[in-house]
Amino acid sequence: MSAKRLNILVIGATGSVGRLVVKEALVRGHAVRALVRDTRKGRMLGDKVEICLGDLAETDSIGMALEGVDAIVFTHGSNGGGKLGSERVDYGGVRNTLEALGDRKARIALMTAIGVTNRSGSYNQSTEAHDWKRRGERLVRASGLPYTIVRPGWFDYNDADQQKLVFLQGDTRQSGTPRDGVIARRQIAQVLVESLTSHEATNKTFELVAERGTAQRDLNPLFAAMCADAANEPDAIRDQANMPIDAEPERVVADLASARARRAATASS
Repeated sequence: MSAKRLNILVIGATGSVGRLVVKEALVRGHAVRALVRDTRKGRMLGDKVEICLGDLAETDSIGMALEGVDAIVFTHGSNGGGKLGSERVDYGGVRNTLEALGDRKARIALMTAIGVTNRSGSYNQSTEAHDWKRRGERLVRASGLPYTIVRPGWFDYNDADQQKLVFLQGDTRQSGTPRDGVIARRQIAQVLVESLTSHEATNKTFELVAERGTAQRDLNPLFAAMCADAANEPDAIRDQANMPIDAEPERVVADLASARARRAATASS
């Protein structure tokens, strides 16, 4: 059981990684709430999970799910829907949740993707998924809330003997194939949940892959070895500067300004 019991809201709880986050959090003794659009799918998470009906696209419907939470884990994804789906879900889910949270405090664990800073690849060109996920990362950093942003490699492409976790920074692996790195879904869930109670993981962004070797029991040395993101900077430390704020859509710039304003108001209250 974790040294500190948290009330955790999982967003994307019925997805392939979200289900494992729920399981990992329960094993560690945390209380888990799941935001779902479909109560039938929510019930499949088990009777130990509090189900809250809501839609990420509607800020008002998220508010109740945030009552009393200590932490939020984002594992949601658009899974198709093209550019509109990427903006509405990958980005909009983060924006709407942070807006609904208001001046309340919560620890954040956000899952995005390895290669998220690759803007020129065919995948991003067709979906803009990387760009919108990256904008979601920026909102989390601008919120002033303690966070960990995890960019996992290719899900479950690892062999049985590839269990040794490796954290990277700079997002330099951008082939758009499993050569960039592989990782088991259950290990993604482990890292996300453990980051919530690790001081060493605070305000850090890293890529997550697995290499040949056995899994580490203690992740704190891995968290501690990572550099924290620079304060008041939109992107992760060591990321390439290829998405300038002044070239962003007006609505995105406005969202960033709102996030910073909420942070300033909270700090002064």
